[in-house]
Amino acid sequence: MKMKIDKEFVEIDGIKTAYIKRKGGEKVLVILHGWGAYIESIMPIFNAIPEGYTVYAYDAPGFGDSENPKEVMGTYDYYEFLLKFLNHFKIKKATFVGHSFGGKTLTILGSRNNDRVEKLIIIDASGVLPKRKLSYYTKVYSFKAAKKFYMLTHGNNEEAMAKFYKKHGSDDYQAADGIMRKCFVKVVNESTRDEFKNIDAETLLIWGDKDEATPLYMGKIFEEEIKNSGLVVLEGAGHYSYLDKFGQFNAVINSFLG
Repeated sequence: MKMKIDKEFVEIDGIKTAYIKRKGGEKVLVILHGWGAYIESIMPIFNAIPEGYTVYAYDAPGFGDSENPKEVMGTYDYYEFLLKFLNHFKIKKATFVGHSFGGKTLTILGSRNNDRVEKLIIIDASGVLPKRKLSYYTKVYSFKAAKKFYMLTHGNNEEAMAKFYKKHGSDDYQAADGIMRKCFVKVVNESTRDEFKNIDAETLLIWGDKDEATPLYMGKIFEEEIKNSGLVVLEGAGHYSYLDKFGQFNAVINSFLG
C-alpha cells in the first residue's frame, strides 16, 4: 500500500516545487525533510502538529516530486530557497521543524533571520562535520533512509522491496543523476556550526541515542552552542528518531509547541 499524498505545485526560483499545506490557526509552522527524503517521510511530524497551526512542507529541489536544481546547490543555496518559499507564501514569521539536512538548513535561518523565527525544532541534524570519512556517511545516510521511507510508503512486501533494491542498489542512492551527487558532496562537506551562536529563538533539539549518521555527540554540540536550547534524547532511537519513538516524539513536540 502506497501512501498517497496530494501535493500541489508552485514555481520557486524557476524550479517546479511540490508542497502541501494544512490550514489551521494563524500561527504558521514549516517542516523541512532531510537529505534523500521528501514530504512523505515527514508526514508523521506533519500530522503531529497541533490544529492551531497552519502547516507547510515542501520537497526540496532534487527530492520527491520537485524538479532538480539547474545548478549545484549547497546548504546555503537550500537556505536561500527556503527564504524564497517563505516569501512566495507571504510567511513573515513561523515555527520551523527540520530533520537531518533540514535541521542544518534551519541553523542558517535561525542565525541570519531571527525576526522570522518563532521557535525551532531540530531533529537528528547535520551541520557539525563528522569525524568519520565521507564514504561511510553516504552509505548510512542514503541507503538506510531510502529503505526506511520505501517501507513506510510502500509496505514491506517482497515485490516492493525487490523493486527498491533494483532502483537503489548502489551505495550512493542519490547517484540517480549527476547533479544531485555533486550537491551531496558539497553539502556533506559544509559545516554550519559558526551559525549556532547567533541563534536566538527558543530551540528544541531531539536526538536518537543510536543515531549513526549524526551521532549524539553532535546533538550535544548543538545544545552547548545554541544559547536558548534544550536537548531531548530518545533512547533506543536512530537517525529517524521521530519514526523510531513516535509516541515520545509526539508528546515532546506538543508540549514545546503548547
